[in-house]
Amino acid sequence: MNDKQTLISIPLSRMHGPFRRFRLTPAFALFGAAVVCTAGLSSSPAQEAAAAPVDEAAELAKKLSNPVAALISVPFQNNFDFGGGPNGDGFRYTLNFQPVIPVTLSDDWNLISRTIVPVIHQNDMIGTSSQTGLGDIVQSAFFSPKEPTSGGWIWGAGPALLIPTASDSLLGTEKFALGPTAVFLKQQNGWTYGALANHLWSVAGNDNRADVSATFLQPFVSYTTPKQTTFTLNLESTYDWNNSRWTIPVNAMASQLVKIGKSPVQFSLGARYYAEGPTGTPDWGLRFAVTLLFPK
Repeated sequence: MNDKQTLISIPLSRMHGPFRRFRLTPAFALFGAAVVCTAGLSSSPAQEAAAAPVDEAAELAKKLSNPVAALISVPFQNNFDFGGGPNGDGFRYTLNFQPVIPVTLSDDWNLISRTIVPVIHQNDMIGTSSQTGLGDIVQSAFFSPKEPTSGGWIWGAGPALLIPTASDSLLGTEKFALGPTAVFLKQQNGWTYGALANHLWSVAGNDNRADVSATFLQPFVSYTTPKQTTFTLNLESTYDWNNSRWTIPVNAMASQLVKIGKSPVQFSLGARYYAEGPTGTPDWGLRFAVTLLFPK
């Protein structure tokens, strides 16, 4: 974060009334210059209070690029995918409700709970049928140090759980799955870069459904401007080990942090291109997200 210097400009005008009797001697001029310089280098309490919200907003924007930041956030992520299904004309809408809740474990450690609850509507993605309902929930828990490493890296690791909550068999796996998850990243000079990953193996569920063995890998890079605008590029790639195939959407996003009343909110808009995927994968998509923030 760059420090900003406050400049105070004092206009000069003619002196009127009794002030005409004062003579601008060198000593008086030197004293006046010292007063002016002192005023320019010091900040009044009102000025410091005005600067505080800017610093707070910059810190919030920085935390939003960190998946394991100690910040309560509630994203509502709207995804629109086009060109999928067996005939290439399918459509899928997914609303991901993604609350992030940090829990303090000690003076040195946090537990970051990240939940993804999908609500899905799709047409012609599976045959010529239509489905609407809840998908499978993914719950992750990251144990993360409160302070970065000596090299400036931030990291977290823990378990991930796939819960078969789908309201329609065509919207989920009907399998419980478990596995590890981890994230590492670095933040400097407005940049954030790193990766998040997990692997899930099915451990129970419907014996008539295919087992789950999938790796999710999300490398990401973002840049946040002094105006709290963030530009992000990431991959949300998944490798299906049972069928030996990748699904790789590439996402480009722009986000802006604003205040509505006293509440900070981030709005995000972007597009995605599916670089790789099995038959029936969409060609492209759009994303619009609203993230509610609850700073401590």
